[in-house]
Amino acid sequence: MSKKIPVGLSNKHVHLSQKDVDILFGEGHQLTPIKDLGQPGQYACDEKVDLVGPKRTISGVRVLGPVRKVSQVELSFSDGITLGLGDIPVRDSGMLEGTPGIKLVGPKGEVEMPNGVIAASRHIHMHTSDAAEYGVKDKDLVKVPVEGQRGLVFDNVLVRVHDTYALEFHVDIEEGNAAGLKNGQLVDLIK
Repeated sequence: MSKKIPVGLSNKHVHLSQKDVDILFGEGHQLTPIKDLGQPGQYACDEKVDLVGPKRTISGVRVLGPVRKVSQVELSFSDGITLGLGDIPVRDSGMLEGTPGIKLVGPKGEVEMPNGVIAASRHIHMHTSDAAEYGVKDKDLVKVPVEGQRGLVFDNVLVRVHDTYALEFHVDIEEGNAAGLKNGQLVDLIK
């Protein structure tokens, strides 16, 4: 029997390139870590930005670090509707072609992103040893059953395998709430 997988619920957040950090927070600004996340080297930052969509603004959206090559905004479907972006596409992180853009507003400046807004695909981070234990490989699609009063089975869950990953099931907060999931709750997978 393989070990259980801890849940990590993902709320709306922003990943920034250093170029955009400089524009939003000032030239040479370095992100300020305030809390480590489930994946090694990933952290929540003190920095926040406002997201300005065609209809509304969502203020105080947390930036996650470290900086990336390209800026990306991860939202729930409800966030996309609230902002006036309509149905935002479900994508793997970094797959930004053909996605909507948005304006980011920070204390020192604004960035007009031409694209980069996604609803992140459900995924499981796995170390290579975890993948061997489960008998799966990078980019496999699996199912994650959730028991309880609001039990369901998450389908099309992407497996992401790397030597630096820690075992964790990432699902957005809307989907997690619909299933009654909590951070740290343990789940399994079905191949």
